[in-house]
Amino acid sequence: MFDSLDTSASALLAQRQRMDTIANNIANINTTRDADNKPNPFRRRFVVFSPGQPGAPGTPGVHVKSIETDRGPFRKVLDWNNPDHDANGYVSHPNIDMAIEMVNAMDASRAYEANVTAMEVTKSMMNATLRLLG
Repeated sequence: MFDSLDTSASALLAQRQRMDTIANNIANINTTRDADNKPNPFRRRFVVFSPGQPGAPGTPGVHVKSIETDRGPFRKVLDWNNPDHDANGYVSHPNIDMAIEMVNAMDASRAYEANVTAMEVTKSMMNATLRLLG
């Protein structure tokens, strides 16, 4: 029965990391320069999950295997006034779509809530079992 708590707890951690990554994408939706102030748009990031616990294959649960970078094309915006424009007047912006990020955030939030509910149900089942034994 404790495995089900461990499974839900691992999913909570994984979904929290996913929400942090989505929030980072949204925060950088207009970032067109890197830390060295060179024209280098932010690239969207996404979380890749893997079954089991890190370092313990075959255990129940899920963990974040990696945070990958989306290699898709940048959005091109025509802006002759921007000093970062190319020869055709286009400025490269991050490959982030706000609608996709919001859907992903809602999905991660619902998955988080579902795992909290699963933990609550497991705890109540454990309490009922202890009352029956006691």
